[in-house]
Amino acid sequence: MLNIVIYFLKQCILQNRKKILSILLLFIVVNCFINTKNCICQWIQCNGIYGGNVRALIINGNNIFAGTNNHGVFRSTNGGNIWVQTSLNNKNIRSFVISGNNIFAGTEFNGIYQSTNNGNSWIQTTLNNRTVHSLAITGNYIFAGTDYGVYLSTNNGSTWVQTSLNNRIVFSLAITGNNIFAGTDYYGVYRSTNNGSTWVQTTLNNQSVRSFAIYGVNIFAGTSFNKGVYISTNNGNNWTQTSLNNKTVVSLAIIGNNILAGTYLNGIYVSTNNGVSWSQTAFNGRTIHCIAVSLYYISAGTDGYGVYISTNYGNIWNQSPLNNQTALSLITNENNIFVGLDGYGVYVSTNNGNNWNQTSLNNKIVYSIAIRGINIFAGTDYGIYRSTNNGANWNQTTLNSLSIYSLNVNGNYIFAGTDCGVYRSTNNGTNWNQTTLNNAIVYSISSSGTWVWAGTSNGVYISTNYGNNWNQTDLSNQCIYSVAILENIALAGTYQNGVYISTNYGANWNQGGLSQKTVYSLLITGNIPGSSGQIIFAGTSNGVYISTNYGQTWIEKNQGFPTVPSVAILLIANDFIFAGTYGISVWKRSLTNIIRVQNISSVIPDRYELLQNYPNPFNSLTIIKFSIPQTEYVRIAVYDALGKEIKTLVSENLMAGSYQTEWDGSNYASGMYFYRIETGNFVQTNKMILIK
Repeated sequence: MLNIVIYFLKQCILQNRKKILSILLLFIVVNCFINTKNCICQWIQCNGIYGGNVRALIINGNNIFAGTNNHGVFRSTNGGNIWVQTSLNNKNIRSFVISGNNIFAGTEFNGIYQSTNNGNSWIQTTLNNRTVHSLAITGNYIFAGTDYGVYLSTNNGSTWVQTSLNNRIVFSLAITGNNIFAGTDYYGVYRSTNNGSTWVQTTLNNQSVRSFAIYGVNIFAGTSFNKGVYISTNNGNNWTQTSLNNKTVVSLAIIGNNILAGTYLNGIYVSTNNGVSWSQTAFNGRTIHCIAVSLYYISAGTDGYGVYISTNYGNIWNQSPLNNQTALSLITNENNIFVGLDGYGVYVSTNNGNNWNQTSLNNKIVYSIAIRGINIFAGTDYGIYRSTNNGANWNQTTLNSLSIYSLNVNGNYIFAGTDCGVYRSTNNGTNWNQTTLNNAIVYSISSSGTWVWAGTSNGVYISTNYGNNWNQTDLSNQCIYSVAILENIALAGTYQNGVYISTNYGANWNQGGLSQKTVYSLLITGNIPGSSGQIIFAGTSNGVYISTNYGQTWIEKNQGFPTVPSVAILLIANDFIFAGTYGISVWKRSLTNIIRVQNISSVIPDRYELLQNYPNPFNSLTIIKFSIPQTEYVRIAVYDALGKEIKTLVSENLMAGSYQTEWDGSNYASGMYFYRIETGNFVQTNKMILIK
């Protein structure tokens, strides 16, 4: 195809029969052809479910960096309208500071990471085993406030030395002139005038100081335990409590004449007269961990609700689309998709995940969701809640003091897996009784007929009489996060040991694939257009995998994720598969796309091979089989008789093995076509004939 385009391009130039615009268009065609391998169907992030726990913010030119809990650093280059997770994606971020081309990120327990390319890549510095609550820079000196006092680097973070302030937790740092201020836990403010060589405790000596802001000669200190904001006008020699004296102030910032105070659970307060008086802004129902300002906007990082942006000095705030929630449970009920979040209750979508709205159950960890008739049950860290009106209202059931990790509905029975075994209700959740399985944490439950399977912290248990009695299987030495059943086949997803398989209803088990991965979710379905047989989906600590041979081998399906997430839960609804993730909310992907290539053998082949399609000639569906002897990127495409690519069949990384894919030619004319495989080490083209 590329040679054909170049030939026509030469003819246009030699014969001078085309305008320059035509030449440019041909170059565009060439470019599109070269880059086709990147144009694949893939996971896309659902809109909404915005938020996340944002503990640190910093603005650098057009870039906003947001430091989150557990999920590292996100970056926006357009004022918070779009966020992308950086490669520092699995740490608790507590602080930022920028020095020239260097961005430093302070983490919890893992010290400081440094980026020299705007957050595209990160390297851990030698300060690598501390919680770094705060960072500050003056000249060539970088100060880090840690759980073991203040550390100092004078060589751009290459090495760090602990200063004499070495026995305090340092939450905050601020620098003005020759003065460096350190806000500590319970011991107030310390000051150094010689770059950290010595420190002196100021008269503000009995408070936990979480934040600083400096405006002219005024130094503001935000404190914990509802003590509010203190001010010093003489370099910290004396401190006076301001009228904001009954709130915990977590963050402080200055913009223009405005002093902004981010509080615990009470939003943002503002003062325009140097702290003499304060007024609460319209942003009043959140914990504000951090505030960052630029010439054009203010960004505020919240506890659970992500980043809010104001472009008018804090008068109006809008939540930015930072999708940083952890989605632990998913279920569908007619046109509604419900998702349970880690700490922020239940959200519902009525348009296939395009938009989400929070229900009135809004402040719980929702580990599990189940539906029976008009009843929606939510298993939380404080028992089970029930809604009979699509989540508009929720009432706590009598099972109200345990963590509910799993729920399963089987006829008149509702099973609840808790941190104290399995409970059962026979009257729609009004009453609950503990079963004889009462000595394990139950992470997953599946049932079929009278049989019930429970995945626990001590392996898999089975009941053959609706949970009246339980027997432990020989899979007894693993922590089981997920169980799936298909006739006599049982699958169990484990902690760090992949999938175990049973062919006799769970009586005996053998280890299958996905070794060394944690398997949080298993889902079996055969109702996918264009597929034959059963497809098993696995949500793992390394994204999504599928198996077409009952779990013996697996194909990775992570195309489209910015960084491969841990996937807590999977759901099939409306011709899509939805993935609830740890830290990047909910994603979806077309079902027909995700199962386009199927593994057909667990034997590793000894050579590359592209077989002749079968049947051939065909009308209108044909099967193409191929083999690869090593794990690598594989691309298979269909071309018409003129060499124009008309369909991409495979475009992904595949493990060594034998596979098959299908091409449906029902929308194409009869004639000769070609199909071509490309890998890093192998290229082959075969022809096929479509006859209608």
